[in-house]
Amino acid sequence: MKNIIFVFLFIISGTVLAQGKFITKKGVISFEASVPSFEEVKAKNTTVTAILNTDNGEIASLALVKGFRFKNALMEEHFNENYIESDDFPKATFKGVLVDFDVENLQKEYIIKGKLSLHGKSKEIQTKGIITKDGNTISISSTFIAKPEDFDIKIPSIVSKKIADDISVSLNFLLIKK
Repeated sequence: MKNIIFVFLFIISGTVLAQGKFITKKGVISFEASVPSFEEVKAKNTTVTAILNTDNGEIASLALVKGFRFKNALMEEHFNENYIESDDFPKATFKGVLVDFDVENLQKEYIIKGKLSLHGKSKEIQTKGIITKDGNTISISSTFIAKPEDFDIKIPSIVSKKIADDISVSLNFLLIKK
């Protein structure tokens, strides 16, 4: 019986190790919603978790919303309390795929398709991403546009002219083989 269990565990561990999982807990997501002639509206989160399965190109990421840092502490407080309501909606997630991804025949640019969830709402996203591999690391970078109304984020009229309608979101992940 012990031999059967050992063989079973050996087979399972080999299957898990054969799968190409690359991960980071230090991914970076930043966004900018600045409008000319007004104060910069820009933030960065440097503690984003992301994982890529190189066997099928599936990618997922998780960002804690309170991890976004602004230059202005009051702006950060308003972002968390009034707009994104981070106590009620603490996470932003993305689950998707790198279309036609092949780690053995790595291209530089891929289409990234998936579902972005934020503020209790989800939206399908499609963008281009630059992917490079160097040994046991894979780098992914991309930029896309998001709109507050897609996620039911209300911008009060008193500040609506100071915040862009189209928010530029950038991501940079340096994933390490696990």
